Amino acid sequence: MQKVEEAIDVAVPVHTAYNQWTQFESFPRFMPGVESVSQLSATTNHWVTRVGGVEREFDTEIVDQEPDDRIAWRSIDGKSHAGIIRFSPLDANHTHVKVHFEWAPETVVEKAGAALKVDEMQVKADLKKFKEFIESRGNETGQWRGEVKE
Repeated sequence: MQKVEEAIDVAVPVHTAYNQWTQFESFPRFMPGVESVSQLSATTNHWVTRVGGVEREFDTEIVDQEPDDRIAWRSIDGKSHAGIIRFSPLDANHTHVKVHFEWAPETVVEKAGAALKVDEMQVKADLKKFKEFIESRGNETGQWRGEVKE
């Protein structure tokens, strides 16, 4: 199992950062490694990613979600993928965003990429793009404030 953990501070209130993160279909706008996300229901999504030249498709479900605090997910289609993103207010206008996820590389190319830390570099780049995206807008493109309990 590969583990990736990255964090970044963004200059927006915690509710703005959290609300934007609930807009999964907007991820390709600031995550170059995400080709598309299709929201299938309030708690399930279909992902297409391309990291290090390797395309992956998988479905996830939100298993724990608390507004302005966290979103946790896991794969539901046989792929091994799970994680959590946490949002911590630093002050009224700044938020610490921390991502932790685990996944199982399947192919030789995925295993080589994981060994070279391509996944970590991708998550770091994605968080930087999220920071640029949300700070340049100053507000979220939408929101979903529901709670999910496992």
